[in-house]
Amino acid sequence: QVQLVESGGGLVQAGGSLRLSCAASGGTFSTYAMGWFRQAPGKEREFVAAIGWSGGNIYYLDSVKGRFTISRDNAKNTVYLQMNSLKSEDTAVYYCAAAPGAGLPPVLPRHYSWWGQGTQVTVSS
Repeated sequence: QVQLVESGGGLVQAGGSLRLSCAASGGTFSTYAMGWFRQAPGKEREFVAAIGWSGGNIYYLDSVKGRFTISRDNAKNTVYLQMNSLKSEDTAVYYCAAAPGAGLPPVLPRHYSWWGQGTQVTVSS
């Protein structure tokens, strides 16, 4: 089975930056669309960003456009989320996910097959 492990979360003040990483193993990473989602307490899991298998077809949640950047390195089986100008409303557990066989990267959680364990991001106001 495919394993996904996130890292890079932590505590940061508003206006600061964090870089999340998601390392994949057990499959063919270069054939998967990849996504980042987040979930705050009492909230539904929310789409943040997604990227196609070749690094194209990139999509973002409107509220993170211009602040977050998704990228991938297929040689390292890793997807990244660079988060700049962080706001208190970005506080959540962040998850990476893989979607095999997707023509375009999905934005709904139900279209992803494999998920990481999540990493906590806390932004102080």
